[in-house]
Amino acid sequence: MIYKRSSALFAQAEKVIPGGVNSPVRAFKGVGGTPIFVKEAKGAYLFDEDNNRLIDYINSWGPMILGHAFEPVVNAVVEKAKKGTSFGMPTEIETQIAELAVSMVPNIDKIRFVNSGTEACMSAVRLARGFTGKDKIIKFAGCYHGHSDSFLIQAGSGASTFGTPNSPGVTKGTAKDTLLARYNDVGNVNELIQANKNQIACIIIEPVAGNMGCIPPNQGFLQSLRDLCDANRILLVFDEVMTGFRLAKGGAQELFDINADIICFGKVIGGGLPVGAFAARHEIMNFLAPLGPVYQAGTLSGNPLAMAAGLAMLTELNNDKEIFNRLAKKTEYLHLGIAKVLNENNITHTINRIGSMISVHFDEANVVDFDTAAKGNNDTFKKFFHGMLNHGIYIAPSAFETWFITDALTYQDLDFTIAAVNTLSKTL
Repeated sequence: MIYKRSSALFAQAEKVIPGGVNSPVRAFKGVGGTPIFVKEAKGAYLFDEDNNRLIDYINSWGPMILGHAFEPVVNAVVEKAKKGTSFGMPTEIETQIAELAVSMVPNIDKIRFVNSGTEACMSAVRLARGFTGKDKIIKFAGCYHGHSDSFLIQAGSGASTFGTPNSPGVTKGTAKDTLLARYNDVGNVNELIQANKNQIACIIIEPVAGNMGCIPPNQGFLQSLRDLCDANRILLVFDEVMTGFRLAKGGAQELFDINADIICFGKVIGGGLPVGAFAARHEIMNFLAPLGPVYQAGTLSGNPLAMAAGLAMLTELNNDKEIFNRLAKKTEYLHLGIAKVLNENNITHTINRIGSMISVHFDEANVVDFDTAAKGNNDTFKKFFHGMLNHGIYIAPSAFETWFITDALTYQDLDFTIAAVNTLSKTL
């Protein structure tokens, strides 16, 4: 495929935007080459500035669960925009989407809307600290909760040591309150708790990791975290920015039958517009201003356009009783098809899948945490990425990102993708 105009647009962007992009993964640093500039999208397809059509397995990193330019969402935004785009005052639609979200998700009484998943996770941790009166948090290596200072931490030297910043601009003072655990390793989490008795406010986790590829929790892992939190007066925070309203109507809490104390949302809940949210039981949420002492605010929080998009999206998902089964079946079909052709062509690989999230790792070992994800053959992945792109298929430009399946994908699209993997496998 030819990407002449995308290349020219990227060169132009680099002059006025750091790295030419407004989010680093878009820069193709993990795979090499020049980013693709999108002109428009519809259903399961992207159309770039060079008029190439690409089957999309990213879907804006998750929100487009029903496809791009989904008509009920677009219509809702257009109609709302005619009445004004922002007021900085309460609107009825904020209550409507809040009531719907609370009715769909187990174990929450109140929800507050913000503008991104990063903001939701940052606010959830502040709320947990304020509610418990404790300062430290536990997060997991490889889980991404946005770019707030508390989350940009790399490992220390042992269970009793503190993490250190992995980005300039994050202070050591901030880093000392973040403890880093291994995903799917309950023993490691318990060591951290015992070494920091009565100091940990919360454990924050992606219940299904999506930023080291798709990594589901081991059997019993989430329940063990729930038990540890109960035994040590620690709040369990589920970062469901990816999994919320995607893996099930009630997200990972419903899928795994585990109740978290605070739940963070993003992506699907905004219908493709910039929206995040966090939710919990009455007694926790009532600690937020203006009811309680924990301050959180945002000029554009509850923006009417974003609320209209989110309400339209959640309404569709709530009314469609088969949507999550359809998505899971399509993802399984893709998984089995790709695995078959990779096996036939003797390509070493592991595929992880749950619901409508899937990732291909070029390593034979099980991928269960960041360390095992990092062992994959990145050179093979780079060839795989560019090969798929040349076949008109867009996957994440990083070996450490999950793919997201949309209901707009047809089985013909899936068969085309599997055939492309088969052709490509002969050259890897």
